[in-house]
Amino acid sequence: MNISNKLILWYERNKRELPFRSTKDAYRIWLSEVILQQTRVEQGLPYYYRFLESFPTVKHLAKASETEVLKLWQGLGYYSRGRNLLATAQHITKILHNKFPSNYLELKKLKGVGDYTAAAIASMAFNEPVFTVDGNVTRVLSRLFAEKTTPNSSVGKKVFQQLAENIGNKKFPGLHNQAMMELGALVCTPRNPKCEICPLQSHCLAYQQKQQLNFPVKSKKIKIKERHFCFIILLYRNKFYIRQRNGNDIWKNLYEFPLLETQTKISSASISKFAKNYGVTKYESGRTHIHKLTHQHIHASYIVAHLSKPISPKKFPELKAVDAEDFKNNFPHPRLIEKILSENNYFDLL
Repeated sequence: MNISNKLILWYERNKRELPFRSTKDAYRIWLSEVILQQTRVEQGLPYYYRFLESFPTVKHLAKASETEVLKLWQGLGYYSRGRNLLATAQHITKILHNKFPSNYLELKKLKGVGDYTAAAIASMAFNEPVFTVDGNVTRVLSRLFAEKTTPNSSVGKKVFQQLAENIGNKKFPGLHNQAMMELGALVCTPRNPKCEICPLQSHCLAYQQKQQLNFPVKSKKIKIKERHFCFIILLYRNKFYIRQRNGNDIWKNLYEFPLLETQTKISSASISKFAKNYGVTKYESGRTHIHKLTHQHIHASYIVAHLSKPISPKKFPELKAVDAEDFKNNFPHPRLIEKILSENNYFDLL
C-alpha cells in the first residue's frame, strides 16, 4: 500500500468531524481556509459559524460593510484577512457574477488567495489534482523524507511543493490534502510527535534516524521590532473618545484611543506633553501590557483622564465620543484595547 492510501485510510478512521470537510461548496471551503490561516481550529470554528450565520453566501458577504466584517473578525488578528475576504466577495459578485473560480490558476488571482488556499479550494471543491503545503504538511514532508532544505527559503518552497506532488493522490486530491493536514495537526506535531501511532512510520526517514525533532530545519530567527505605545482614555460623563486607525500599519481601520508612539520607552515628560494636547493636566496611569505579534512586540501603557468638558470636534475632528456598550458592539477594535478596558472594568463602570 502506498503512502497516500495509508494516509487516507488513517484519516477516514481518525479525522475530526469539521463542518467544512463535508461540503463541496467553494465559498464555505474558502471561508474556512481564510479563517484558519495562522489560527487553531478550536479558536477559528466559532468565527466560521458566526460568519456563515451572518453571510450564508458570497453574495451576502459582498453586501456587508467593512466595519461589519472587521467586527465579526475581531480577536482573530491579521485583520488584512478580513479586509481581503470582503474585497474578494465583492469581486466574485460584481465581476464574476457570483461564480467562484473553479481551478487553481484562476483562484490564485483572487485577493488574499495564495498557493496554499488556491490548492485547498481547487482540490476540495473541484477535485483538481493540486496539493497543499502549509505548516502541518511541511512538517510531515520534512520528517518523512528527512529533508534538510529550509522550508521558507525560495528553494525550500519549490522542494516541498515537489515532495507534496510526488506523494499526492491524483484521484482523490482533496481527501489526500485534508489527510496530510490532519496528520500534521494530530500526530506529526512540532514538539511531541506521536510516532508510535503514525500510519507512515515505516516510510519516515526521520523516525528511522531518531531525528524527528530536528525537522523541519529552522530558518534564521525573525528579528522582532519593539514598539512603545501610550493610549489616553479621555472620559467625559458616560462616554470616552476613540479614533479610527488609517494607513497601512497594523489594525488598519480598527478603532482605538488617541495614541502616542515612540521608538524607545515613553518618558513621563512625553506623556504629560501628549496629555496637554487634549487639555489634560491630571490623569491616572495604568500598567503596561506587552502585546506580541508575529514580527513585533508592542509595549502598551495608558493613562486615564476625566474631562470637565467635552472635546472640541473642531480641534479634534478625528475623535468620536461613544459609550462602552456602543463601542463594544459596533466598533471593531484590537484585542489589546479590549484587554485594557476589560481588565480595568471600564465596561462595567462607564
